[in-house]
Amino acid sequence: METETATRWLTDAEQCAWRTHLEVNRLLTYQLEKDLQPFGLTMNDYEILVNLSEAEGVRMRMSDLASATLQSKSRLSHQITRMENADLVRRENCESDRRGLYAVLTEHGRETMRRVAPHHVASVRRHFMDLLSPEAMEELHKSLSPIAEHLRTQRGRP
Repeated sequence: METETATRWLTDAEQCAWRTHLEVNRLLTYQLEKDLQPFGLTMNDYEILVNLSEAEGVRMRMSDLASATLQSKSRLSHQITRMENADLVRRENCESDRRGLYAVLTEHGRETMRRVAPHHVASVRRHFMDLLSPEAMEELHKSLSPIAEHLRTQRGRP
């Protein structure tokens, strides 16, 4: 026989915090995406470019890139195809695993990162960092770190 457990509804304070978090997340993502539009990039494009630009040899296995960007392999494949058409990345075969593929940052992709990164950082500062005091930023980091750690372990990543 199944035991019923009582739902732990959110308190008013919890509901307020949760809804504020959702609103900030949506609005900030919208604004950062909007600020990338003049460069012909989406947030997904930019995240892929950042991951590749920081990777050894400016390349990553497609499966690792999918995991790093929280995308399905299929969705990432479509994204990479669009980015290949824009000459931002290219695919290369993996010599050690015939079925494996790498996504590799092209020279045009590197130049795009050099050009766009300062604008993106300015956008992050303008719409997020500059609105927080150093103390609030430290408290935010302390508050969010356990949540991030918990969610990483749920994905199987420490």
